[in-house]
Amino acid sequence: MKKSAVISITIIFLLLFSTNCKNKEDKPETDKKTGYSIMQKDDVPDFSGKNALDYVFKQVEFGPRNPNSKGHKAALEYLSKELAQYTDTLILQAFTYTGYNDEKLFLTNIIGKINPQASNRILLCAHWDTRPMADQDPDPAKRDLPILGANDGGSGVAVLLETAKILKEKKPLFGVDIILFDGEDYGKASDISNFCIGSKYFAAKKSRDYNPEIGILLDLIGDKEAKLFKEANSTAINKRLVDEIWKIAARKGYKKFIDQTGSAIYDDHIPLSEAGIMTINIIDSELVGGHASDLRRNYWHTHKDTPDNLSAETLGEVGTVLINLIYSIQFNK
Repeated sequence: MKKSAVISITIIFLLLFSTNCKNKEDKPETDKKTGYSIMQKDDVPDFSGKNALDYVFKQVEFGPRNPNSKGHKAALEYLSKELAQYTDTLILQAFTYTGYNDEKLFLTNIIGKINPQASNRILLCAHWDTRPMADQDPDPAKRDLPILGANDGGSGVAVLLETAKILKEKKPLFGVDIILFDGEDYGKASDISNFCIGSKYFAAKKSRDYNPEIGILLDLIGDKEAKLFKEANSTAINKRLVDEIWKIAARKGYKKFIDQTGSAIYDDHIPLSEAGIMTINIIDSELVGGHASDLRRNYWHTHKDTPDNLSAETLGEVGTVLINLIYSIQFNK
């Protein structure tokens, strides 16, 4: 996942888009700068953390999914077919990218659209590739080998696949775009130019009239003892949305969502926001850089990023919060 250790960045233009609306418990929250309101609802479908965890196991069965690998090819086929079952339109945005030492990468963003004709839209995304090197592994002999990426890649994809399944059964009145980005974790430490390749490509190629009101990125969200702080760049991008998500988690009694601002992380939400798709990131930022006080949790960019670190409970909590948010959105136009 995330580009060197923790990259704290200040993006001035993002601060201009930050909101400071106070939430009200008994009224829908309406921001004059946006075209939607949030009205909390209780009659929403259940999200299965177990199903999401099964999706993680299915992904890691392919092995590492780093670009150009056998696992990458197999995962592309599987994820494309799976997402196609639950969305109205599937688009495979294939492209090539020149990497290190003139390596030609064959990359694909997997895009599933629900209600593709709807003008009001939200974007949900994660990255499906895994890191081609375990540069943080304690064993120097293994640092050039690709990682399994159960949490870093697998967890976000798993929650979005289960979300897509739910949305097929109970369609929202607006459009939902689910994008699985490729090439997010390719770059060497501190080389931001070679991270987030898929989201940068999508942002550069998007039509000028594609402007979803809400963007949410999921990354590193499955650890059984996750600490989901409010990512600092996200609060600058869309504080209102971040606060609403953490408020839902508080109502549910989910302690893994911590109502404090955490580290600023460079991730797929940054290129999207720079392109005008104001996207926030739900991420276990303490994992990034291997600075967790719990030594078990220091498996970022190592070969210990395996499914045994994850839990159905955590995946279920993240998915439940996401589902509750989706069915609470009311567009004003």
